[in-house]
Amino acid sequence: MENPFKFGTVVDSPYFTDRVEELARIAEILNSRNHLVVISPRRFGKTSLVRKAVEQAGRQYVFVNIQQVTSVEDLASLLLKGIIRQHPLERIKHLMRNFRVVPTFSTNPFNDAVEVSFQPSLNNIATIEDTLSLAEKVSTDDNRMIIVLDEFQEILGVEKGIDKKLRAMMQEQKMVNYVFLGSQESMMTQIFERKKSPFYHFGQLMRLDKIPYDDFLTYIIERLDMLDSYELKKSTARQILSETGCHPYYTQQLSSVVWDLLVYHNVSPDDVVVMAIEKLVRVHDLDFERLWLTFNKTDRKLLQILCSGMSPYEQRGMPSSTAFSAIKRLTQNGYVIRTDRYMIEDPIFMHWIRERQM
Repeated sequence: MENPFKFGTVVDSPYFTDRVEELARIAEILNSRNHLVVISPRRFGKTSLVRKAVEQAGRQYVFVNIQQVTSVEDLASLLLKGIIRQHPLERIKHLMRNFRVVPTFSTNPFNDAVEVSFQPSLNNIATIEDTLSLAEKVSTDDNRMIIVLDEFQEILGVEKGIDKKLRAMMQEQKMVNYVFLGSQESMMTQIFERKKSPFYHFGQLMRLDKIPYDDFLTYIIERLDMLDSYELKKSTARQILSETGCHPYYTQQLSSVVWDLLVYHNVSPDDVVVMAIEKLVRVHDLDFERLWLTFNKTDRKLLQILCSGMSPYEQRGMPSSTAFSAIKRLTQNGYVIRTDRYMIEDPIFMHWIRERQM
């Protein structure tokens, strides 16, 4: 039997969960000449969602994670490599004759994939400008290129002023849909919602929320085939969602461990969720300890407050300005998220704090 729950990588069928409305909305935008901005906390499944939507569109696309980019040349190389995956080099090399900086091509001997690189030059903006121009040239009315830029907020650290230069290039294009994904809400909002930003209102904004409780409940129940009764399946699924708060990544993770314990270790359904949490806490104990040591005293105190289910703004002994700064810092770094309230992003880390630090 194969574990029906998957986490840690891009998820597709049969592991993909719901998101019917979101898929339909993305499809509508991609069928227009507009661009899309998707913002959500880390591990909410935005990459899996957008990849599925793009693949369903049936058009040529390039997917680049900006976290892999350290220079303008890197960005141009990854984009050009993606274009070549869609259009073999032999078919489009004539379109590259006017590149102002000539790329270097090589073949990976293990998978025959074409590797692309640009040597650093004084005219590095030409590399990205020519590459984006190529994306426009290979597009047609029936098959417009879709370029997905994941963790786009990282672009601000690549080179000063790169956002202005990219906007100037992209706004002239008519045959490319751009999709911008980001997990740092404050930075993405600054890029796309601040009036003075070059990318102000450049695309339609979509904030990805958690998967609805009832949808996730049904998803888990359908995959707990080893349990005899529907009520037992439902009770176990509810316990899982109570612990994870419907966070997509951690729900899949905890469900996966629960499934393994039920199938391979014959653990009682009454105890399985608690045992799964205990197992995950043990597995990640050293990593959590190292992480805890990186926090200052204020951050630790705020995390402990959140573990208690209280609001840091209501705590005596911590000025509201101090709490605000700590929350902002922890949110930007992804350790705290805000949906209907502030909460620790990783429920297993929250259990570890309660057991080890409170």
